[in-house]
Amino acid sequence: MNMKKVFIYLENGTFLEANSFGANDTLVGEIVFNTSLSGYQEIMSDPSYAGQFVTFTMPEIGNVGVNSQDMESKNAHAKGMIVRKYQDRYSNFRAENSLAEFLKEHNVMGICDIDTRYLTKMLRSEGAMMMVASTEISDKDELKKILESSQRIQDINYIEQVSTKTSYKHTQSTYAQVDFKFDEAPIYQASIVVVDFGVKTNILNEIVSAGICVEVIPNDFSAETLINRYNSKDIDGVFLSNGPGDPLVLKREQEQIKKLIAAKVPMFGICLGHQLLSISHGYDTFKLKFGHHGGNHPVKNEKTGLVEITAQNHNYNVPDNIIEIAKVTHTNLFDDTIEGIKYNDSPIFSVQHHPESSPGPKESRYIFNEFLSLIKR
Repeated sequence: MNMKKVFIYLENGTFLEANSFGANDTLVGEIVFNTSLSGYQEIMSDPSYAGQFVTFTMPEIGNVGVNSQDMESKNAHAKGMIVRKYQDRYSNFRAENSLAEFLKEHNVMGICDIDTRYLTKMLRSEGAMMMVASTEISDKDELKKILESSQRIQDINYIEQVSTKTSYKHTQSTYAQVDFKFDEAPIYQASIVVVDFGVKTNILNEIVSAGICVEVIPNDFSAETLINRYNSKDIDGVFLSNGPGDPLVLKREQEQIKKLIAAKVPMFGICLGHQLLSISHGYDTFKLKFGHHGGNHPVKNEKTGLVEITAQNHNYNVPDNIIEIAKVTHTNLFDDTIEGIKYNDSPIFSVQHHPESSPGPKESRYIFNEFLSLIKR
């Protein structure tokens, strides 16, 4: 395929030239790297990557094309993807289109023919950083000016962009390819509300698969409404979803979560939800040097002693002193950061990693059954 040149400027002064296989544009975002060996479509359609350029350490990308069934949301949310070699000639019986056409449709940049090992080692040494990429501007100084005048990712509330605008019920299960009907009640053992900060479709699928009726609501929720629904037994608990950006920016959401905590509403959080629960308990998160992004992170289950291989996507982490009010349930074996906690005096627990792990691994999916057990108690 014919490709345009793309020019990249990173905030550490690095200036690079590569080829473009996605949308033609000039975009600013944060560059991170992901070590997953598969699942590039799930990664690009994960709302948690909003505002980021994802560098893939897997050298060949595009081989299996894309399809509508593997979307984690309705759109692709990342600013762009950076790969060593892009393969436009895909081969997979489920494929419906090429990755390049998918990126163009969603206005996402695709950057290839670049040394991704070099970029990954740079990010590992210097940390995640802002960058600008352009198929329209080749001048280094002009790109530098654009980057310096742009907002940093931690200054942008991406939740407002990725959260649903209206409430809806999710009925799709991981194990069933047809929708359940809500009047066929026996499959549901409990009902919850999912607060959508950028929830992945497969998280919702896993919750339904555990036997829980799911209603998804926008991020601008009212704690009072949810508390009244819980007290009237209309719902059994609340799930706080994953999502993009810096959790410290989300002041309104934190205030609402504090009210849910005070009312003893059972809650479960994943990723951003995990971080917001920590902040709302009075323990602010901190930013990791280059974050955890990939499908091969070992996590120790502190209860069983077993090591689970997990999928991860986060730049922020909860502080170690949270053990003052909570018990650590999971620990990252790469850097000993906290991966899961159970609060001492509340029916609340959360994990940093992604137990829904789409497309894999699946070793942590038991956590959804633990949520069912919590809310049934």
